[in-house]
Amino acid sequence: MTTPQDLFLVSLDVPGERPVEQGDLSLALAGAELIDLLGARALRLDGERIVPGPVLTTGDRMLDAAEAALVRWEPYETVEDWLWRRGEGLAVAYRDDLDADGQLSGKPRRWPRRADKATAAESPARQHAADRWWSHEPVLAGLAATLGVQGERPPEEEPGDEAVVTVLVAVGDAVTELEAVRERRRIENAAFDNIWRAP
Repeated sequence: MTTPQDLFLVSLDVPGERPVEQGDLSLALAGAELIDLLGARALRLDGERIVPGPVLTTGDRMLDAAEAALVRWEPYETVEDWLWRRGEGLAVAYRDDLDADGQLSGKPRRWPRRADKATAAESPARQHAADRWWSHEPVLAGLAATLGVQGERPPEEEPGDEAVVTVLVAVGDAVTELEAVRERRRIENAAFDNIWRAP
């Protein structure tokens, strides 16, 4: 199992401060892909720029798609740009991929709402994600924390790898930015509604 798959399953199983938004999860999944590709030496970071390594196959469909999507010409892509580009629709893609492998129960047609969202099926994949979560693995914990998924767990230590920390910080910043966009839209919509309700 990969970090993105584990993150998706944890987001279904572990209670969070709020329902996990599709856009937030998509950004975090894109960050998780980068972290796994860093571990596979498919890329390295030069500051905040993603420098691809030799083309390789990881054996995982989604990670291989992520590796194939790396920008391979200078000045290369920043981590932030990757999160927004790769992250578009990524939560749905992972949901469909896990569902196709029988890792989810329930088959929502659209992104699940809190009341009817998919659940992780009883499987070795779910157990692997749970084991990694409850062992306080810092990468998974850091990504989940950006989604408000913390559960009843003690604070985690940061990963020691500087490149991984760079990705985690970028994911946190992107999720915060997306929430600010949502808040602006809520305010604008409320103001628009008030104009129409005014006598």
